[in-house]
Amino acid sequence: MNQMLLLFLMFCGGAAVAFQPSINGRLAQKTGVLESSCISFSVGALALLILVFLVGKGDLRGIGSATWWELSGGLLGAFFVTMTIVAVPRIGTTAAMASVIAAQLATGVLLDHFGMFGFREIPLDGKRAFGIALLMAGTALVVRR
Repeated sequence: MNQMLLLFLMFCGGAAVAFQPSINGRLAQKTGVLESSCISFSVGALALLILVFLVGKGDLRGIGSATWWELSGGLLGAFFVTMTIVAVPRIGTTAAMASVIAAQLATGVLLDHFGMFGFREIPLDGKRAFGIALLMAGTALVVRR
């Protein structure tokens, strides 16, 4: 898969993430916060399970060799979804997403810089630091009322 296609797909993923809290927040009005998170993850898990059986090329038995932290992604996702369900009705989608994006970029730069989880190291340089500073400033402007 080429880089432009990957960037486009990530852009689409970002748009989906912006819709998700509002959709889940509406569901939470009918079911409750934790219930909405559970339903959201259940629907997603079912969709992924169907895809695994239809087009998957991996081996689910590999879970037996995974460490505890390699399985923590689902917990982190559940925390993220639940926090957005709580935050969006109170601070709005824009403020919530700006905060999330700023945190993701800052954390991503640190993960890259230290080559965490066995991925390649991409050092923090002046341009990347300036980009983070601009994003933080943008976040402050968007969140400020």
